[in-house]
Amino acid sequence: MARYRGPVEKIERRLGVSLALKGERRLAGKSAIDKRPYAPGQHGQRRTKISEYGTQLREKQKAKFMYGVSEKQFRRLFSDANRMQGNTGANLIILIERRLDNVVYRMGFATTRAFARQLVNHGHILVDGKKVDIASYRVKPGQKIEVKEKSKQNPQILRAGELTAQTGIVPWVDVELDKGYGIFTRLPEREEVSIPVEERLIVELYSK
Repeated sequence: MARYRGPVEKIERRLGVSLALKGERRLAGKSAIDKRPYAPGQHGQRRTKISEYGTQLREKQKAKFMYGVSEKQFRRLFSDANRMQGNTGANLIILIERRLDNVVYRMGFATTRAFARQLVNHGHILVDGKKVDIASYRVKPGQKIEVKEKSKQNPQILRAGELTAQTGIVPWVDVELDKGYGIFTRLPEREEVSIPVEERLIVELYSK
């Protein structure tokens, strides 16, 4: 399935939860789901009963759209998580959190994961001093993620840093926002990753 490129706030309204798809609008309380907390369309305010399969599918859709991954990428991530020791659902979330575009977002160099992915794809991000333009690249603990020198004065990157200074940074990265770099210090614990997704239902969906 190709990556969705339509109005992202419609997706949030359809799924009934904020997925951090709009940066400043979300932080300013101006996102569509804040104004219209119901599904889009003329029948959006009707109550509908969701089946067990529908509930499981919705959780998968939340994760896919939040992290901006395709169906093929998501299946591969699940397959890798299933082969790892420990809880498959927790492994899945940790693997997605290790994606380079997500780490760039978590470090505060981008207001959304979509913009972070764009920065990576366009060659603005260095990993241990080398350009990496693959958004799905899995960052390892101890690696240094840096904005390329010529890009450090990008107004959008600077604005993202200002907003991140207000909202805070996750504990598994150590970031020097004013210098445009950060260290992915360790893998996150599942309890530390605050996202509106019940990965248990995703595991149940793929286990059928």
